[in-house]
Amino acid sequence: MAGIEIDDTTADALQALADAAGVPLDAYLARVAEEKRREHALREGAEIFRQVTGDPETVAAFDAEYGAPTPAPAAPRAA
Repeated sequence: MAGIEIDDTTADALQALADAAGVPLDAYLARVAEEKRREHALREGAEIFRQVTGDPETVAAFDAEYGAPTPAPAAPRAA
């Protein structure tokens, strides 16, 4: 790992995980980095989604532009 210093315990743990995955350590770390980038993007997108859908004016504008969802028909209930 060029330019990165980590303690032996962490290095051993990462190597064991890479070995268990059947890939070289550098490929394993690249995979982990990509997964973390995706997780970050999903968290960020979810937060933006919450902000947007939490604003009634934004929801109304979206519905006006694209149409509001139609309610699903109610299923019959047993007595």
